[in-house]
Amino acid sequence: MEGCFCNNHTEDTQTSGTYKGEEFSWVGSQEDFIDNPDMQKLNQIIVGRYGGNSKAGQNKNEDGCLVWSNKNEDWEFVIILDAHYTAESAEIVIELFKQNKTDMENLLSFPTTNHYMFKNLEEKVLNLFQSDKFLSICRKVKGETSCLIVVRKHKYLWWFSVGDCILYLFHQDLVALGQYQLNQRQFYEWVGQVNTFDNKVPCYTSGTRELRKGLNHIFLTTDGLIECSNAPFINPSELFKVFANCQNDEGIKLLLQEIQENNVRDSTTIVTWEVYISEEASKPSDQ
Repeated sequence: MEGCFCNNHTEDTQTSGTYKGEEFSWVGSQEDFIDNPDMQKLNQIIVGRYGGNSKAGQNKNEDGCLVWSNKNEDWEFVIILDAHYTAESAEIVIELFKQNKTDMENLLSFPTTNHYMFKNLEEKVLNLFQSDKFLSICRKVKGETSCLIVVRKHKYLWWFSVGDCILYLFHQDLVALGQYQLNQRQFYEWVGQVNTFDNKVPCYTSGTRELRKGLNHIFLTTDGLIECSNAPFINPSELFKVFANCQNDEGIKLLLQEIQENNVRDSTTIVTWEVYISEEASKPSDQ
């Protein structure tokens, strides 16, 4: 197998990207990971990156991601991006949220007993994307990006999705009923030069899900993983099977190896982590 895994993060080393304690950001224009799968462990969160195979014609990586976490307040905030033409649109989205990190953290500090917490979070994201300043910046970039924002706070998961990045939630209760994927891929939605938030009516999807009692595995990915020829991962049950008999980090290695060996061209970025919930979740009244 060509290439090798770079997994050189420790508490005293710098990852490929910007990592400071509970904050990590990266865009493929910084380092492309073509022919070179990479996995980083950022506390409990794992980031997997693969730029695609040069033999398949790949010559750039336009993905990106942003990861924040706060153990004391019991939340994670993650963005993954899949841009095209150039990585400029991914860069400006990450910069937008970095500049507004304090405001986002203030919203995330509210307990989930505050019924308006996720609603306020969605309004804040919409205000950022629809601001005159950001829209003006978008008109000047080359290309546009899909964007998936995911927040886990206590026993709830919230997402805001533009485009075709994917969010899965793996839990035995849901798997038994054939449920794996939370959002639906939407095509012809982007942020950037072509911008849904510059339309009269912006198009996006959002949702909130209660996590189940026990182990919940949260998994975000760009579409290179599922569109790889000869790899079975367009079927989410096959993704779940990969992790059935191994740890989360080992599963990420196996996924990236599989798409590399199947000569994938498109880049793949994965952000994943596990959360154990001790509280009971909703059940039917007759159980």
